[in-house]
Amino acid sequence: MTSPTEQLAEQLSATTLLRFATAGSVDDGKSTLVGRLLHDSKSVLADQLEAVEHASRNRGQEAPDLALLTDGLRAEREQGITIDVAYRYFATPRRRFILADTPGHVQYTRNMVTGASTAELAVVLVDARNGVVEQTRRHAAVAALLRVPHVVLAVNKMDLVDYAEPVFAKIAEEFTAYAASLGVPEITAIPISALAGDNVVDPSANMDWYGGPTVLEHLETVPVSHDLATCHARLPVQYVIRPQTAEHPDYRGYAGQIAAGAFRVGESVTVLPSGRTSKVSGIDLLGESVDVAWTPQSVTLLLEDDIDVSRGDIIVPTDDAPPTTQDVEATVCHVADRPLTVGQRVLLKHTTRTVKAIVKEIPSRLTLDDLSQHPAPGQLVANDIGRVKVRTAEPLALDSYAHSRRTGSFLLIDPADGTTLAAGMAGDAFASQTAEGTAPAVDDEGWDF
Repeated sequence: MTSPTEQLAEQLSATTLLRFATAGSVDDGKSTLVGRLLHDSKSVLADQLEAVEHASRNRGQEAPDLALLTDGLRAEREQGITIDVAYRYFATPRRRFILADTPGHVQYTRNMVTGASTAELAVVLVDARNGVVEQTRRHAAVAALLRVPHVVLAVNKMDLVDYAEPVFAKIAEEFTAYAASLGVPEITAIPISALAGDNVVDPSANMDWYGGPTVLEHLETVPVSHDLATCHARLPVQYVIRPQTAEHPDYRGYAGQIAAGAFRVGESVTVLPSGRTSKVSGIDLLGESVDVAWTPQSVTLLLEDDIDVSRGDIIVPTDDAPPTTQDVEATVCHVADRPLTVGQRVLLKHTTRTVKAIVKEIPSRLTLDDLSQHPAPGQLVANDIGRVKVRTAEPLALDSYAHSRRTGSFLLIDPADGTTLAAGMAGDAFASQTAEGTAPAVDDEGWDF
């Protein structure tokens, strides 16, 4: 007899959605691979294909350039590169997909971080002629930093090296060793030719020495079901529902999307950061009462006691509550054009909670090429990745990003105009933390905390 946790896992995996991102150096063929996936999986509408064929003819190309299915910006098409993150949805009978085609240029590292931040799998492309280059290592480091659980190494343009197995084996061995040293848990290497369609959707007749899955076959079968037994259950409160009608005079529900784990009726819970406790008396899901709910369902929790709960609070199991803190140490990727400096006043947005904060210290900046640390850079500029220490005005129930990507991440925002400055990942990544802090600076405008 299966346990309730196993039953939930089976329901989650019945109709799964896989979010994945593609990355690689310039001209490695990322957009062509994505276009080939869409085309060969019959996910391209006739008018879309006709538009691509027309644009390709105007550029003097005989065959349709499938990269145009994702490179939609005029600058991208003119230069033949990817600049913005292109999101595409497609589905097969076995699974639904949301893919993010991310740019390969160094100056667009922040765009790759954006695309891979919610990905459960990353496809890193390598040109078989060039092998593993600096940008390949940089993308592997970003995938490891963002805790992407599955990485696929797609060795592209095998047709240009005569489908030689030794070329593929050498690249796969070098990349696998490097990615494993960064802590990437699972790496799958696949030899492909995106232009010719080898091993993208259909198996290649030119590489009979390869017996593994095609790219689409791997995407359809890679496990993405949530391990509810080890997830830390978290519900950030988005809205407090008080109808105060004749039908529901005393109804008080706390609505939000379950960020991780599962909640059950009768379970003891704690509301953070206040620390007040109660029990779950009911769970409303899509207008019906249920006994259990799990991530990523949007639900309304009802509690036995009338306690103070508002937007921004997090409801957690009492026996699995994270510590609250005002001192946040994290790795951040700076995404704004303006720099992030020591002493800067910011807003920190964590799940549904936004609080005032001050950047107390920037201990180091990380160079992704060789993973070297540059101590005390003083500021972070666009595309920089570094360690920061932030002091918040109010306590936060922040998980380690290594334990929960949803509740271990946050944004730093400019309070003047709402611009997103940096995306943060709490706790250790592969950057070292410094043990010494700095004394708080005196401030007379409510920012001294």
